[in-house]
Amino acid sequence: MSGFGHYERDAEELEREIVKRGIVLGLDWQDENQMRELAREALTTSAQESLAELRGDDPQARARVELFGLAALMLETMRQSAEIGVHTHGGPAWKAFGHALIVESQRLGGEATH
Repeated sequence: MSGFGHYERDAEELEREIVKRGIVLGLDWQDENQMRELAREALTTSAQESLAELRGDDPQARARVELFGLAALMLETMRQSAEIGVHTHGGPAWKAFGHALIVESQRLGGEATH
């Protein structure tokens, strides 16, 4: 089992980086409306828009897009660990944002069918 410890370490590192971006953005991880709005942005921002923001001069725009990328990395870490039977999860910031991503993904999926 010693080879599986990196999933927990990766999740901790990702959580730290997620929190840092949240500080730059002034996020309140307890504010469900704010988390859902951010999740909608993450789910609807195109790759071209993200790339433009990463290359831009606005540190908040860059932090927002970096947060979206970190969320994707966290999901991938969780997926990979689950495939081998290891339960990996992030901390409070990830849980708040991850929950909002699930809710908004379901909501947006429902809207797309109407």
